[in-house]
Formats: sequence, C-alpha cells, structure tokens
Amino acid sequence: TVKQLIQEGKVKYFGLSEAGAATIRRAHAVQPVAAVQNQYSLWTREPEAEVLPVCEELGIGFVPWGPLGTGFLTGKIDADTKFDSTDLRSTFPRFTPEAMKANLAFVDMLRGFSARRNATPAQIALAWLLVQKPWVVPIPGINKLEYLKENLLSVDVELTPDDLREIDGAAAKIKVTGARLSAGLLQLSES
Repeated sequence: TVKQLIQEGKVKYFGLSEAGAATIRRAHAVQPVAAVQNQYSLWTREPEAEVLPVCEELGIGFVPWGPLGTGFLTGKIDADTKFDSTDLRSTFPRFTPEAMKANLAFVDMLRGFSARRNATPAQIALAWLLVQKPWVVPIPGINKLEYLKENLLSVDVELTPDDLREIDGAAAKIKVTGARLSAGLLQLSES
C-alpha cells in the first residue's frame, strides 16, 4: 500500500518503527525503507545485535527514540521521582522506584564522565549515539527550551576512541534493571 502511495506521489518516504531485522528485510524487499525508528540508548542497546547491521547493509537510516533513556540518562530523575498516571513512564518497569534506584549506576557513570568533559550527562549520552554511525540520528524528546539548547550542544562534544571504550566498558558492567517497556507495549513492538 505504501509503495502504491509513493508511486502516486502521496507519500515521499517509507519508515518503520520498533521493527526487527526480519521485518525490515521483508518490508525493504517490497518498498525501500528510508528509516527505522527504534528505541536505542546507552541503556537500551538491543538494536546493535541485528537491527543496526541490517540498516547498514541496506542503506537505511536509523532514528533512535528515547536516546536519553526517556529522560533517565539526563540525571534529572532519581529514585524518588514520581510520574503522573498520564506519563507512560509510570507503566515502564525501568521506572519503578526500585529499578530507578538500581539504574542510577548509569547516571553516576555519565555524571563522572561528563564532569571531566565539561558537559552534561545528556550531552554525553547523545554524543555517544552521534558517533555510532553517521546514519544514526537520535530524536530526543523535549518539553523545555533549555533542554533543546542543552541537547544541541551535544554535537560539540567530541568523543575519542578511548572515550568510547571507557563509556562502553563502564556501561557493560552495569546491569539494567527492568524491561524497557510495559508488557503490552513490549509485545506490540516485538510483533
């Protein structure tokens, strides 16, 4: 259907969200996929196993949503943060008080590294994504102009190969507590 809409000039590009490698291949065989939008960040690295290699092979852009761990990696959330019932994070297993307390190790790691680089944890988390591949373009959500300005400065943070090894090594030692999405949303994203 999308292929027909593109041929009719009604749609310009075709993208997928929360797609797995097999789905991307099947869709791309019918109509070239321009971009894939999946969750990806320092604490959500599942796309590295299969999705990113398929995107690279097929020349598909990758647009990480939640590149700041849906706000957690900014350092502005702690174990005492309460989310309104209208905030989806209130249903995410990673955002229970117990999980947030355990996952603060990620924030502590980012704070330590960012302090040495005169940057914020958010800027380091975004800079890390920006150097993964040139076709990886994160889309951090913002609700305040100050966060937009902070996020934009991440393009000025230059991470060396040694920096990346340090960040990846430290992140690999931290066990993420809680699933990234609630059971219902996770099931939808895996179908």
